Amino acid sequence: MEITSVNVRKIEKEGSRMKGIASILLDDSFAVHDIRIIEGDNGLFIAMPSRKTATGGYRDIAHPINPEVRAMFEKAILTAYEEAEDVQTEE
Repeated sequence: MEITSVNVRKIEKEGSRMKGIASILLDDSFAVHDIRIIEGDNGLFIAMPSRKTATGGYRDIAHPINPEVRAMFEKAILTAYEEAEDVQTEE
């Protein structure tokens, strides 16, 4: 599997730990949208797309099955994040 495209939109929202949203294209065949880029206590990390459950929790819609693929996603997305232009979000 190869990540063939990464698009990142940086978000600057006061008081928010979310720093951007990413979409990736796998093998020019399968897209994953709404991957969040979060500022954690130990630096940036990615959070896969999720939805709210009936009990109020959240469940990933799509996610890597093993640590190697997660690391591949994270490296590609965070590299694209560092290269992306800033977008101002007011709120």
